[in-house]
Amino acid sequence: MYGSVIGAISDIISHSVWGDGGIAVAIASAAFAAATVIAVSAFVYFYGWAERKVIAKSQYRHGPNVVGKYGLLQNLADMLKMLSKGVVVPRSANRYLFLASIPVMLFLFLFLILLLPVTGTLYGVDISLGRLVVFVLLSFLPLVVFVAGWSSGNKFASIGAQRSVAMLIGYEIPMVITMAAVALGARSYNLISIVSAQSTLPFALVMPLGLIVFSVGMLAETERPPFDIREADSELIAGWLTDVSPPYYSLALFIDYARVLFGSMLISIMFFGGWNGPVLPPFAWMAVKVLLISFIIILIRVSTVRMRISRLIDFGWSYLLPLSIINLIWVAFLTGVI
Repeated sequence: MYGSVIGAISDIISHSVWGDGGIAVAIASAAFAAATVIAVSAFVYFYGWAERKVIAKSQYRHGPNVVGKYGLLQNLADMLKMLSKGVVVPRSANRYLFLASIPVMLFLFLFLILLLPVTGTLYGVDISLGRLVVFVLLSFLPLVVFVAGWSSGNKFASIGAQRSVAMLIGYEIPMVITMAAVALGARSYNLISIVSAQSTLPFALVMPLGLIVFSVGMLAETERPPFDIREADSELIAGWLTDVSPPYYSLALFIDYARVLFGSMLISIMFFGGWNGPVLPPFAWMAVKVLLISFIIILIRVSTVRMRISRLIDFGWSYLLPLSIINLIWVAFLTGVI
């Protein structure tokens, strides 16, 4: 499997530079990548503002309301403040791994978002193993998280990284089984083909159990409440981010919201028909679905509390894993495989 995925990634790079059209294709790819980075940055900025507003509203507070109209420039002020600080590396840290881990994580998620089609005609690369490539790249996240915590030389950061890795592994397995069920239902690993297979009926109605399992797993993947084991304030301070300096912490916040965008897009594509819908243009449908899913993620944060690590891991292995297998069997029965 990994050999096929590596070959697919090689095809992406070679096609972008040496494929039909040569330089023109490379320029178009670079323009699409730049537009994607700008769109992701805009989403991160305004989503962070919206989340602060919604949380404040639920707690009878005003939230950001001073810097700019409605507090829209508060995030900009916070960002400039954090980026103006110096980068500090602890004496006990492995300097190169410590400084590289968070940027690597950032580039990983930006590349993952680039692999997701926005519409049937607006996408970075259309590859037959698109969904599989996305999952394999996502599976590198626990390794990067572990390196980020371990390389700081701080025992709290190291323990926080180990806890995050244990959680991520426990929830990625049900996710990949659910992905297999979606691929079986669409008879394809291609993300565009998966959306096309939902032109009449979204998979959310065909496999509601799969939607629940995958959504919960994606919440864990983004380390959002109630899965925010990384920031177990009462025990581990900020987990594997305990020793990072303000500029790197701002990058970590950017990654958090980029993960929300990635998860919302993937859920929309796999279960809600992506850009399919009447009247509105495809891009508008994709945007509406992604924004609604993202808003639900905020509501979950507002209305839930953090789970104890033992219960959280047990939930993934004892409940989500069996449910994902049941969902796979159900889809196999519907498609006539069994």
